Amino acid sequence: MEKQNYTSIFYADDDVDDLDFFKEVTNEINEPVSLFEEGQELLTTLHNPPPNASVIFLDLNMPVKSGFEVLQEIKATPSMEGIPIIILTTSMNPSDIERSKSLGANLYIRKPTSINALKKAVSYVLATDWKSFVATDKEFVYKQ
Repeated sequence: MEKQNYTSIFYADDDVDDLDFFKEVTNEINEPVSLFEEGQELLTTLHNPPPNASVIFLDLNMPVKSGFEVLQEIKATPSMEGIPIIILTTSMNPSDIERSKSLGANLYIRKPTSINALKKAVSYVLATDWKSFVATDKEFVYKQ
């Protein structure tokens, strides 16, 4: 039997509470999601689909492999370079924002503090046409 070729939102974060919030939001908006507690696990799944990632949300501060390292590896892989990558982190450090942009992230979102704000941010990401969207410095950081 042939494997199903389905797509899913991918989200890597070492914080289990953040993963639970994200799963709650994706369930509410009826979107399939694949959750990963570490970056290497996400990369392994990307290299061995299904599922295929429709969009990737990445936390920056993870043990073993940071969000920066995962982002860099994805962007260096030709078959994955077109997947939109959204940084979802607590950091608003300007150097983290600039490094994320220079490594090829599509958008930078500070982790919302409420489920409704997270739902709004995820809905914004899913409604964006990433093939034509190019963030200016001003648009790169999502405004809640």
